[in-house]
Amino acid sequence: MDQPPFMNRGTVSESITVTDNRTGETREIPIDKGGVAAKEFSNAVPGVWFYDPGFLYTAAAESAITFVDGDLGILRYRGYPIEQLAEHSTYLEVAYLLNYGELPNEVQAEEWKQEVTHHTYIHENVRKRFLEGFNYDAHPMGMLVSAIAALSTYYKDAKILDDPEILHRQVVRLIAKMPTLAAAAHRFSVGMPFVYPDNTLGYTENFLSMMWKVAEPRYEPDPVLAHALDVLFILHADHEQNCGTTAMRVVGSSHGDPYSATAAATAALYGPRHGGANEAVLKMLTKIGSIDNIPAYIDTVKQGKALLEGFGHRVYKNFDPRATIIKKTADDVFQVTGKNPLLDIALKLEEIALADDYFISRRLYPNVDFYSGLIYQAMGFPLEMLTVLFAIPRTSGWLAHYQELLAQDVKIARPRQLYIGAEERKYVPMSART
Repeated sequence: MDQPPFMNRGTVSESITVTDNRTGETREIPIDKGGVAAKEFSNAVPGVWFYDPGFLYTAAAESAITFVDGDLGILRYRGYPIEQLAEHSTYLEVAYLLNYGELPNEVQAEEWKQEVTHHTYIHENVRKRFLEGFNYDAHPMGMLVSAIAALSTYYKDAKILDDPEILHRQVVRLIAKMPTLAAAAHRFSVGMPFVYPDNTLGYTENFLSMMWKVAEPRYEPDPVLAHALDVLFILHADHEQNCGTTAMRVVGSSHGDPYSATAAATAALYGPRHGGANEAVLKMLTKIGSIDNIPAYIDTVKQGKALLEGFGHRVYKNFDPRATIIKKTADDVFQVTGKNPLLDIALKLEEIALADDYFISRRLYPNVDFYSGLIYQAMGFPLEMLTVLFAIPRTSGWLAHYQELLAQDVKIARPRQLYIGAEERKYVPMSART
């Protein structure tokens, strides 16, 4: 497969030349893998730091897990195009790929499936004493963040990070228990009894059972919906150095245990700027109300008075490859659930925006969140669960980065700052303060 042009750059023979105009000294700095080592720049220009709020232009990690090219609309896990994985793979297989570098063979896949399946149960005290201790109207995401952190107190061996077998056990536990914790948080928030995992079911089927089972002896999830959820989980499994992954790596750099680090990543996802995009799309479509109101809403967007939620992306500047996949998945889901009443508004909004020079010139195209919320809503998930549904699959990506960071023996994260406060001043007694 041909590589994008810039993938062939980065040999150490390439370099940049930096001149410190204060001293007149010049230094050549090598370009390696498309990047320049900040330490080399600091040595060339002493006392000067890169100022990059939000890390928009700073590579804080070397990673072999996920490749994204926003200009060409490429997303690959360990080299495999997301389109191929979504069509042919399963979420559990992708989780294995992310964490262990290769797709599993038949024996490995069966062992992995069995491991995850038989670690789905959570300690009874987590449910009875911890989750049930939350207020009746607690947000499921807040409960999930707290419950993940609490697991570190149940698995004391999680702090042993230099034993591959023990670390693997934590990876399995977290991937296995996330759906159980998520479903438990939902059931509690709506006043329904906890449903135990059914280990005769697959990963997404089991989650749907824990979510929706009422009184039937055994819940039988619709295979189309279970498959659609599996595809959505694949699409959300990892996405390079995003906010949640960065939080995971920062905590991991201190050698915090996997549960504490995953709780930190989940907390980052809880923020509406990170994990709230598909919820914002649904709220926008509901606010628009009908196709007739779309032109007026478009005008408010152009005037800077509203946002076109679900369009554009920090990374993708052409198209989001996940959006194409998810649109087909939406069609499959709506065949089973019936059409989401907001779908017609979404389709017309997309049609108008994609034909408008205002949005084309700004490279604003639908992203994965534009349709994912519609799918989840059609499947019966409430708005409060949408970010939780993001956290379940992203856990496998977070853990892959955590393991990679440990293997690289990365130094503890300690960014620099540009101080903008007061110069030295003397303490003033309270009686003399104005």
